[in-house]
Amino acid sequence: MTTTEGTTAAATPAAAAPQQRIEAEVRAAMKSGDKARLQTVRLLLTEIKNDRIRRGGEVDEAGFVALVRKAIKQREEAAAQYRAGQRQELAAKEESEAAILAGFLPAAADESEIRAAVAALIDERGLSGPQAIGPVMKEMLARFGTSADGATINRIARELLGAGGPKR
Repeated sequence: MTTTEGTTAAATPAAAAPQQRIEAEVRAAMKSGDKARLQTVRLLLTEIKNDRIRRGGEVDEAGFVALVRKAIKQREEAAAQYRAGQRQELAAKEESEAAILAGFLPAAADESEIRAAVAALIDERGLSGPQAIGPVMKEMLARFGTSADGATINRIARELLGAGGPKR
């Protein structure tokens, strides 16, 4: 049984450790002959193994999501650099890899849901100004966990608090 992203659902139960799920993905990609997916998933497996060595233990779900987000960000930055250098074919390859990796992220929280939660917290605590961004971020990251990324929460908090963007 295979899902639309090529994930073998029978071989990857939700409770399995991230490394086992990715190893199953490698096997599925090898069987299907999807070389682009195989290469991308192998790189992710290597990152998981390296992180496991760094931590001295298994990679938990939150660590796995952080690894995947980091890998996606790297691909997006590389694609932007390739586009700036007029290398469209390489940019497309990086974007394809980012799309493959995005399939391993949990379902993302809807931006309107995040906005409503941030607005409720601001109203509830009477927060205002840029100094309130820290407490809002801490609370929202704890609430949403891996279903929302910090950049989205930060952007929404800045908009609602009227703090503007980061100073460069």
